[in-house]
Amino acid sequence: MKRAALYARYSSDNQRVESITAQLRATNEYCVKKGHQVVKEYVDEAESGRFDDRPAYQAMMRDAKAGAFDVVVFHKIDRAARNETDFFFYKALLKRAGVSIEYAESEITDSPEGQLLENMLVGMAAYFSRNLAREAKKGMKENAYKAKHNGGQPPLGYDVTPEKDLVINDAEASIVRQIFSMRAAGAGY
Repeated sequence: MKRAALYARYSSDNQRVESITAQLRATNEYCVKKGHQVVKEYVDEAESGRFDDRPAYQAMMRDAKAGAFDVVVFHKIDRAARNETDFFFYKALLKRAGVSIEYAESEITDSPEGQLLENMLVGMAAYFSRNLAREAKKGMKENAYKAKHNGGQPPLGYDVTPEKDLVINDAEASIVRQIFSMRAAGAGY
């Protein structure tokens, strides 16, 4: 019986904790079918797979080096990483620690064909992430051209309508005018 660690994550504050619940359900069910004993679950919320500084991911790597488990189970390959360099770097570290990787939704073998499939899936996950970032930036730029709010705290002196339009907040506008007047008169920060 292999000792299994489960890893789950979602990328942004716009996603929901239900994503984690679904991933953990799938990976737990997978472990039952494979006869693995789940010893620990690692969860990163609102952490991009494009970067490796995810707290739970790094804790998992430390525990792997310490011999805490034999296999890491991810829901899908894109939960491990959305960056080819990080994916293969950490896969090599896990392998050196005697830890294998398995996916609840994909049976990827150590055969040449399995490795080709893994390489393709990692590349596709990285492409998806990079393309999504490009499309999001394009949408945000278009919102800016239309004077639409892109999210976060609206600028001082403005409110946001349900249609994402910026409208003047009369109570705060006087503060903004005062700031501009003070700056024009030579006041610093």
